[in-house]
Amino acid sequence: MSIRKKLLKAALKEEIRKERGKRAKRRCPGCRVLGVFGKLFAALAAVYALLFTVFFFDLDGKLLYYVVEPLLVKHYDKMERRNPLDMPYDMK
Repeated sequence: MSIRKKLLKAALKEEIRKERGKRAKRRCPGCRVLGVFGKLFAALAAVYALLFTVFFFDLDGKLLYYVVEPLLVKHYDKMERRNPLDMPYDMK
């Protein structure tokens, strides 16, 4: 095959590829809506899976028990309190 035929064949393939690209960009409005709903559904499914994992393994309770409670205990154990035994007997 001559170089000229190869160049023409390559140019024809390039034009066909460009035309296919133009057709792919022109989609029906319903297809766009379905694409948006598909992405929304995928995001909601991911959130649902995450929340189910937290529920199934009781991760919120473990977080409270191992992280939050020790912080609260440390804070409230350091608080100054008045001792009711040090008050005089005549005070109520």
